[in-house]
Amino acid sequence: MPDTLRYAAIMLAAGIGIPVLAALNAQLGARLASPTAAAVVLFCVAMLGALVVMLVTGGQSGFASLPGQPWHLFLAGLFVCFYVLSVTFVAPRFGVGNAVFFVLLGQVISAAAIDQFGLFGAILRPITLARAAGLGFMGLGLFLIQRA
Repeated sequence: MPDTLRYAAIMLAAGIGIPVLAALNAQLGARLASPTAAAVVLFCVAMLGALVVMLVTGGQSGFASLPGQPWHLFLAGLFVCFYVLSVTFVAPRFGVGNAVFFVLLGQVISAAAIDQFGLFGAILRPITLARAAGLGFMGLGLFLIQRA
């Protein structure tokens, strides 16, 4: 399988997991009567999962260069925390579909900006007319999916 197809399949699976994560953690937050407790449990389980994968793949050597990294790279953890806390709190009140719709819309907008300007060391991919049309159709598609 070519790398492109393998990467697409992995990211498709990750995308499928986002609404499942939202629904499961929202339900746990409701059962615990605490979205923040549910988020802490999620992060503990996620840390254990990442730890196992790191140990199996031998990735622990990366910790040696951790102290020399720029502080702003660690903000990614806060973005994950914000996502999990917000979706755990909002999804039961707004609906998983609505919550994920706005997450997807935000992802499309943010990804386009990151690519357009090559932010954070990303590959520079300017927004051409064809890409702008595609992004517009994606946004329209997301909107149409959510209309009842």
